[in-house]
Amino acid sequence: MTTPRTVYDGELRVHYCQFDVVSGTEDHVDFGGRTGQRNGLCIATTPGALFLVTGLHTGTVGLTVELHDTSPPIEDHWEEVVEVSFRPVSSRLAVVPWGDGALCETRLDVRDHRVRYCALGMDEARERESEILEGDLTVDRYLLQFWPAPPAPDGVIRQTSASAAYWHGLTAGN
Repeated sequence: MTTPRTVYDGELRVHYCQFDVVSGTEDHVDFGGRTGQRNGLCIATTPGALFLVTGLHTGTVGLTVELHDTSPPIEDHWEEVVEVSFRPVSSRLAVVPWGDGALCETRLDVRDHRVRYCALGMDEARERESEILEGDLTVDRYLLQFWPAPPAPDGVIRQTSASAAYWHGLTAGN
């Protein structure tokens, strides 16, 4: 079993249901769309960058980022689970909220990786958004895991929410 190195475990401010992971010197990249993707939650169509979707449109979500040596087991409590291949363009890796600078940074070898993005509470966050904005409430939570692995097609491992189904549907036919 792999022992993770936790890079970040805390809150993330989101706007427009999104945040990014970037490598290199830039904190923002232009995404080329969803062409070739099966999942709609973790878009990996731009080299060295990931575009990630949340259930909450605007507010605070929980986020944990982990680095692993090998593929970690998938925990049963996650409602949504997707995986993509990712190769950073430099060893700098940053989680970047929309319209802001890096929330956290780490080093990641410039080689092929697999990324697992897990979500919990996407539908509830959409339903309770006004309540979340008014108070100090975190409803949806996300886990982002990286480990070295050869390239493979992206995939939806688990999908239970209407929110995830909507985002996955945007990639259908691409």
